[in-house]
Amino acid sequence: MRRHLASCSAVITATASLGLCAGAAAGTSSATTGHAVTSASGLASSSGSLASVAAAPAKKPTPTTKTTPAPPTKTTPTKTTPAPPPTAVKATARLYLPDAFFVHRKALIVPDRGMQVIGEVRPYVAGQTVTFKVFLGRKVIQKQTLRVKLSPNKKYGRFTTVVTAPKPGILHLQVVHKRTAPMQGFTSSRGVASLDTHVGFGATGGFVQLIQQKLAAVHIYIPQSGVYDEKTGLAIDAYHRLLRHGTSQSLDGLTVSELLAGRGSFPIRYPNDGRHAEGNLGLQLLALIDHGKVEAIYPISSGKPSTPTILGRFHVYMRTPGYLPDGMY
Repeated sequence: MRRHLASCSAVITATASLGLCAGAAAGTSSATTGHAVTSASGLASSSGSLASVAAAPAKKPTPTTKTTPAPPTKTTPTKTTPAPPPTAVKATARLYLPDAFFVHRKALIVPDRGMQVIGEVRPYVAGQTVTFKVFLGRKVIQKQTLRVKLSPNKKYGRFTTVVTAPKPGILHLQVVHKRTAPMQGFTSSRGVASLDTHVGFGATGGFVQLIQQKLAAVHIYIPQSGVYDEKTGLAIDAYHRLLRHGTSQSLDGLTVSELLAGRGSFPIRYPNDGRHAEGNLGLQLLALIDHGKVEAIYPISSGKPSTPTILGRFHVYMRTPGYLPDGMY
């Protein structure tokens, strides 16, 4: 009995979780004596406790799960898109030559005579400048930085300067504006001819055309032939007389300056006589006048002291073209 219990106790110790040997021992003991059953039960209970104590160290430790930390969240900075810069305005420029002379729409000047240049920039933007250059052939003879100012009527930008040609040739005027934040770049140019003023009989060209144009502007009778011919010589002589410079059919510097400036006028004595002619013997000029306005001026030759011209007011009653005995037409 004791051996069996010891054997059973050993089995119970080894297999406490199943309880197989304990059940077998209980069945055997109940057939022999009740006391044994009680003892076996207590033993079984005690053996179970021992089995539990003995089995506890045999449990495998639960592996610890390693928690991988989440990667840090990357915060993307919010990019603020800057406001686009204001669009540069498109501008244009034009050059005006108020002091230039024009023959057949060509701009002309003479050497050593200042010519004003006016530039207009549209639209006007404050704080802008332009570079102004003058070329004579390929040589730069003038360079300036000019500020664009608001025009008097506040409608456009404006700049001014003065150009003087040192000698005859073709002048090329150029204005350049480099691009800035408020205004785009632009370029404008214009040509002007500087004329040779040394001309004589038989000459042609721009200066002769200009002289004939200016003689007609002060009412000297002159056909616009473009040739320095006999009629041009007579017209120049009449202009000398008009200025009280004597008589001459040649051009000198003073006469050219006076003519280009438009100086000289015939003194009308009878402005209320309607359409008529006046002869000024002091100037040796005859003027055709229509209601106070001079239409044409001619050089004349009045009578000599032995046959003087009769002074007075006369009416023309007959006109017959022909020649005088001395051959004068």
